[in-house]
Amino acid sequence: MHTDRSASIFGNPIDRRTYAKACKAKRKYARKFGDDPNAACHLELLDAPVISDRFGAKLLGPAASEAAPADFSNVADPVVIGNIRMGFGHYRIAMAMASAARALGYTPLWFDLMGFPETTASKLIAYQNDLYSMGSRLSQRFGLFNKLVWEPMNSEGFRKLTYNATDQKASELMCTPYADLPRDIPFVATHAWPAQAAVHAGLTNVVNAIPDNWPMALHLSEGALHAVQTPSAYWGYKALRGMSKNQQLSPMPEGSLYFTGHYIDHELVLNIPFDCERRVARAQGAGPIRYLLTVGGAGAQQDLFRGIIEHLLPFVKAGKAALFVNVGDHAPIWGALKNAIPGLAGAVEHFNNFERSAAFAEAALEDDVEGIHAFGDEDIFAAVYMTNLLMRASDLLVTKPSELAFYPVPKLMIRRVGGHEAWGAIRAAEVGDGTYELRTLPEICAWIDLLQSEPAIIADMCDNIEAADAIGTYDGAYRAVQLAADRNK
Repeated sequence: MHTDRSASIFGNPIDRRTYAKACKAKRKYARKFGDDPNAACHLELLDAPVISDRFGAKLLGPAASEAAPADFSNVADPVVIGNIRMGFGHYRIAMAMASAARALGYTPLWFDLMGFPETTASKLIAYQNDLYSMGSRLSQRFGLFNKLVWEPMNSEGFRKLTYNATDQKASELMCTPYADLPRDIPFVATHAWPAQAAVHAGLTNVVNAIPDNWPMALHLSEGALHAVQTPSAYWGYKALRGMSKNQQLSPMPEGSLYFTGHYIDHELVLNIPFDCERRVARAQGAGPIRYLLTVGGAGAQQDLFRGIIEHLLPFVKAGKAALFVNVGDHAPIWGALKNAIPGLAGAVEHFNNFERSAAFAEAALEDDVEGIHAFGDEDIFAAVYMTNLLMRASDLLVTKPSELAFYPVPKLMIRRVGGHEAWGAIRAAEVGDGTYELRTLPEICAWIDLLQSEPAIIADMCDNIEAADAIGTYDGAYRAVQLAADRNK
């Protein structure tokens, strides 16, 4: 029986005004992007850069007109990894799920809703992504916009149960790419929209892997199993904490929510002892401290990156630090940084050759490294995964508290981009594998000075990583995949 998931969410009725607004928004999107429930959208199993070679994954893309639709009977133990290309975060989590699925003996099938350009789903998500990316960049340039608009929207606006009602209506327009998927195929989504659309399309074994540590109704997908990475997120979602100011909400029902742990790639989890051992050795004087600076998918925080790099340059010149900079698929950002910072003129550049860049990262696990190395790739898979490879060879990841806050590498947490990210830094600080959030450039620079003078701090973070690993903190991707697979038994 069809359930209108915008009218009632986990037994909590949505008021008529909000429901009418959600229906109106759906009609607006349908006029703008079309409504294609009966359109033919057959799937084809394709190879894709990086994920096919590294994880044995197949890309589920739109079939060419002459191609036969995908035959899932020939795929051994498939698990679909549903995702969207919105920034790098959801792709990175999807890669963790694909890696874990492969390690557990499943065949990961990569299903990006933005990979079907002729469908309403892809057009609608691209539109929303452009708005979010623009907001992220504006929030870093204009403090008043960040304070009055961006922070409140990302912490409280997305938190409201009424927001989920609107999203659920919009996701009803995203079902067309699912037409060829077997209804009972295990499906792990790394964003609420592919999870919501999967449920609307009739899939029965859906896991919604929630990315953030701050409970928000934005991430709910009733009808799916919900996975969260932390105990605090579990309790917040269980009670739907703060998702309505006007009523005490009924909680999520038993069996709908699971605490799995952090979503981390198999190869990163497997090598935690090896990588920490080498970080500790460098902290004890075996080489310069290696910093990894990553640019997010929205391309924000450029001014902050410039200040951090300028502060690190004297340490790099003295042989006390080495710097990796991954600008992903934002090559112009590297050009702008080089123009602004004369000290980057001698940096070694690794661009648009993933195999060569990967070989450098893998050699750096054992070899000495010095100076500054810049990385980037036009291919989105290579752009995202290069950070994963460089993490293993790095001593300190310099990152905003987004999805990377949960990774098993010592972290220097810089200013967030959106209020929802604040609790990522809180989690890292609690686990002890990262700092608290450093909001200003002087505070960040002071921490760099502290690490340079007391590198034993990195060794302490490594001890905390190994302790967390021992209790399964970083096993969330395995557990999320297994939830979907076991639901089919």
